[in-house]
Amino acid sequence: MLSNLNPKPSVPFYDLSRKISKYRIEINKAFTNTIDSGNVVLGSEVANFEKEFSEYLGADYCVGTANGTDSIELALRAIGAGLGTKVATCANAGGYSITAINCVGASPIYMDVEIHTRNISLASVQNAIREGAEVVIATHLYGMAIAEISEISLYCKARNVILMEDCAQAHGAEIDGKKVGTFGSLSAFSFYPTKNLGALGDAGAVVTNSIDYFSRLLKLRTYGWSEKYKTDIQGGRNSRLDEIQAAILRVFLRHLEVDNAKRLEIANFYNKSIDCEDIFKPVWAEKQYVAHIYPVASKFRDAHLEKLFKAGVGYAIHYPIPDHHQQISEGKFGEMKNTETLSKSIFSLPCYPELTMAEAELVVDTINSK
Repeated sequence: MLSNLNPKPSVPFYDLSRKISKYRIEINKAFTNTIDSGNVVLGSEVANFEKEFSEYLGADYCVGTANGTDSIELALRAIGAGLGTKVATCANAGGYSITAINCVGASPIYMDVEIHTRNISLASVQNAIREGAEVVIATHLYGMAIAEISEISLYCKARNVILMEDCAQAHGAEIDGKKVGTFGSLSAFSFYPTKNLGALGDAGAVVTNSIDYFSRLLKLRTYGWSEKYKTDIQGGRNSRLDEIQAAILRVFLRHLEVDNAKRLEIANFYNKSIDCEDIFKPVWAEKQYVAHIYPVASKFRDAHLEKLFKAGVGYAIHYPIPDHHQQISEGKFGEMKNTETLSKSIFSLPCYPELTMAEAELVVDTINSK
């Protein structure tokens, strides 16, 4: 399999410098104001971002963390997951949930995904719960909200199974008029720089409507402290959202809807213009998809990657190795046919707000070429 080693592709898969340039004045102002305040740890910027982000989602509480993987881990700790807890998760999302599951000592149960949506379904959740899952992590992959997330939420509640959402790639996606992150008991977000809502470094958050989970999360992100130097909850650590990153996230949050619309413009152009019979393109309902990643699949993946490489077009594979094949995994799983198929056929094309239409046209022309 080819590796995209071209150091300076004509069309970068992602170019953060373009976003920084676009919002430079606002970024500089946010940075300067934070530094001038003299309060750079858990100050007003973090508090204001937590308030603004929870309001944007329509949730009650938000707790900023150091990164998205910590968010999943702290959410698991907040609900009391630990040694022996059975946690269901997908295996096609890069290994972040299994890392968190391993950190708390829980046991994963892997769910297969639908071949067309690349997301879990109600049926896969039902299978996992029959296998003993006590917690379900529902990952909205590639910026595509899980179509049956409402039904999954109701099914889990009826069986006293805790539903967590992994929204690391789906900031702003909606189902049934609700934004993802508001269907489960808790939801984890990553603000890694490439995300739809990304910081300029690592950052994350956990969102919940539960005052109890909120209170536990506040302690867990700072050593388990109820007050300074007084630890009264196990599993705490240093995982605080940085004050400067919070200030920058507040800037980008103001532009999130517009930037998501630009991502969708690119994705719609690809769907309309790519004309290659072996390429399987994503399909979505209105507001379901925020185009974090534009994934396609082909049984001739290597041939397409070679064309892209030669044309200087950046690409990525999300993701080449399913979690249940990783050395760190000892989870339980049944048939993972769709997950296996996708790992051998999926690849991602450039899709971000600053991509020009001329660049998008080159991507399409390359894919369509013989």
